[in-house]
Amino acid sequence: MLYQIKNGTVTAGGNLILSHIDFEIHGNEKIAVTGKNGAGKTTLLKLIAGELDLDRDDKREGPGITYSRKLNVGYLKQQAFLNKDRTVEEEVLSACPCHDPYAVERFEYEREYDRLFTGLGFSKEDKRKKLSEFSGGEQTKIALIRHLLLKPDMLLLDEPTNHLDIEAVQWLEQYMKGYEKAVVMVSHDRFFLDQTASIVYELSGGKLTRYSGNYSHYREEKEKYLKIRIKAYEKQQEEIKRLNEVIERFKHKPSKASFARSKKKAIERFELIPKPEEGDIRPFTLPLEPEFLGSKWVFESEHLKIGYEKPLLDMTMRIRRGQKIGILGANGAGKSTFLKTVAGLIPHVSGDYSIGNQITIGYFDQHSGEIHSDKTVAEHFRDIFPSLPEKELRSILGAYLFGGKEAGKRVDSLSGGEKSRLVLAELLQSRTNFLVLDEPTNHMDIRAKETLESAFQAYQGTMLFVSHDRYFLSRVAQSVLIFEGQSVFYYPFGYEHYLERKSKEENGEGMAARVKAEEQALIAGMRAVPRAERHRLREIPEEEAYLDWKLRLVMERLLPARERAGEVWKRMEAMEAEWKESEGFWNGMVWERKEEYGRLKEEWERAWGQWNQLCLEWYDVENN
Repeated sequence: MLYQIKNGTVTAGGNLILSHIDFEIHGNEKIAVTGKNGAGKTTLLKLIAGELDLDRDDKREGPGITYSRKLNVGYLKQQAFLNKDRTVEEEVLSACPCHDPYAVERFEYEREYDRLFTGLGFSKEDKRKKLSEFSGGEQTKIALIRHLLLKPDMLLLDEPTNHLDIEAVQWLEQYMKGYEKAVVMVSHDRFFLDQTASIVYELSGGKLTRYSGNYSHYREEKEKYLKIRIKAYEKQQEEIKRLNEVIERFKHKPSKASFARSKKKAIERFELIPKPEEGDIRPFTLPLEPEFLGSKWVFESEHLKIGYEKPLLDMTMRIRRGQKIGILGANGAGKSTFLKTVAGLIPHVSGDYSIGNQITIGYFDQHSGEIHSDKTVAEHFRDIFPSLPEKELRSILGAYLFGGKEAGKRVDSLSGGEKSRLVLAELLQSRTNFLVLDEPTNHMDIRAKETLESAFQAYQGTMLFVSHDRYFLSRVAQSVLIFEGQSVFYYPFGYEHYLERKSKEENGEGMAARVKAEEQALIAGMRAVPRAERHRLREIPEEEAYLDWKLRLVMERLLPARERAGEVWKRMEAMEAEWKESEGFWNGMVWERKEEYGRLKEEWERAWGQWNQLCLEWYDVENN
């Protein structure tokens, strides 16, 4: 046990923040602390850092906090440096425990410093800049570097991914996986927690609950636990109701008075189960169906050039009804410009595009949530949907976390994230069939994000959206568009699958499933012929010829890929058989051709992956 809090309580200003909590750190555990805003997560970090003390408690036995040994604690807070006139080099090197410039320890420290500095997006020239020349977010990144270099026994991180772009966050994830000391972190980046945390503590109502596993596993376990608690509570309430009815029935009968009293005492002996809090999210059990189905092809473009003074991209693609497509790309790649063009808010530079018949667009961007009204949330919503019965209106608002008192809040008093959530609820309730969304979950807490994820998963229309929230992308996007340079690539699977394939690509394997958007449009064109109409192809020579041509294009690539995979496999088998028949194998010697065999195996895996993907492509063309 590296660190332990036993039966600890913390109050501030007369308010109970942490109530009789138990908290433990074992070895080099990576621990995430999650909970609603204001639940006390930062208070817990300050307590572990030694900035706060536990309250005196007569019920507690022992000191409350115990250590296995003297521990060094590093605490990353969202704060600036005290002396901003120092350069980054002066600040970071002054913290080095070894001051001998020729020592091995100093060399290792500076080498790690270089790796961290460039990994988090700085250039080497930035080292000579003064801290005052950096933004607040960049100063926080520099503070993180300093903490990581010192490698404290316990590293406490408060929102470590704030101000980091996706590349820097992914780099930090890989670094944290190999970090050899204990970490306790608070973050709203659920994907980051999924990649790095092995333990999750949930803070709710001043109490801590420990879950093993990453964030997604914690969510699953919490929902299971909540269902069990609800059933236990409801069963006990039913039993109490039954006993009260017995008491009421017999308490006025002299012959049954003692019987009634015994039932009353039975109720008093119950250890009452507190009513469980509602889950952070209530999944949408009914599908959110658009009012109109709309045409099969929601969006089509032919050499569409988008931009302002000069074109950013040239795009030929098709979006089919029901697709949910996430858009990836660096800042300035044209993602938001594309969404505005699709929504008709800005003109295109050249080329052609069209929106399908009976397609109704619901558009949302960062300015959509800038609404103002003196009315309450319920009044505002009622004005937009006047035909909704009051009970149904309240039920809908509750589904989007505006139940009870929340529905009585003035719209002008809502936070930016709450206003955005209200506008998104209006879009979904308006039952449009094509949602075009630009960063829909910005400035929202985890509870709000997961509520909207549930809604978008239930939504049966078409979605095209940009989001930097990778967890949101992984839950909602069924395929992704990648904006790279002036090209657009289409990846037909989900975000996590894309990341996995991208990782393999960086290690030398090809991204077999990634196709140019123009090629995707061509494949989609073949799928426009309904399966029920296939028998008519003989009556339409052009369609039959087009199908044969498309299948031939796939086969021209498929057959050589199969032959290549088979050839490499035979070479591997022959090499392995030769080795197993040799004297060296039976004498336990090292195989001289092991590395050559490894390279051959990697070549076969690439060839097999390409062949497998082409088989899937041929099957899709033939059967859709």
